[in-house]
Amino acid sequence: MAVQIFILTQLMEEDTYPYKLKKQLADLQPLEKINGLTESKLYYHFESLAKQGLIEAKEIIKEEHRPDKQVFGITEKGREILPKKIYKLFESAEDIGDMVIGLANMKYVDRGTVIGLLEKKIDKIHNSREQLSQIDASHLIGPEHQVFAEFVDDYANYKISSNLSFLERLIKHIEKEEI
Repeated sequence: MAVQIFILTQLMEEDTYPYKLKKQLADLQPLEKINGLTESKLYYHFESLAKQGLIEAKEIIKEEHRPDKQVFGITEKGREILPKKIYKLFESAEDIGDMVIGLANMKYVDRGTVIGLLEKKIDKIHNSREQLSQIDASHLIGPEHQVFAEFVDDYANYKISSNLSFLERLIKHIEKEEI
């Protein structure tokens, strides 16, 4: 989903072709380092977006001794669907790292809606914390492994506290339009 959001947001700025976006991404870091993205997967996402009617071929650039370049543009349907895809990204994100492409494209969404989605995540984390506090890990693992049980419990609490802290900070940054 993040790759498709990236493609759509780039096409909101200008019509372009897959190879150009591949070069832009590769300049940032090797494609395979970006969630296992390969050149063929990038082209697949262009095809998928075209089949969904979110982008369309605008022209074909022919150059001597080079492959043809198919230039794409975003459709009206694509403009309409982009915010929905970004909201879905925020809903399904497991952590802030999964939200980066959405955060980088806040100009295409309503900040209040994003904050509402993040607040729902915070509520879920609080509920998870409450459920974890009800569990006696030493009972599940056994009293002979008390140190292990405490270690796992501390780690779980650290992760929960860390996620809460970053989500709360993120909301403040979004409210102030710093992100």
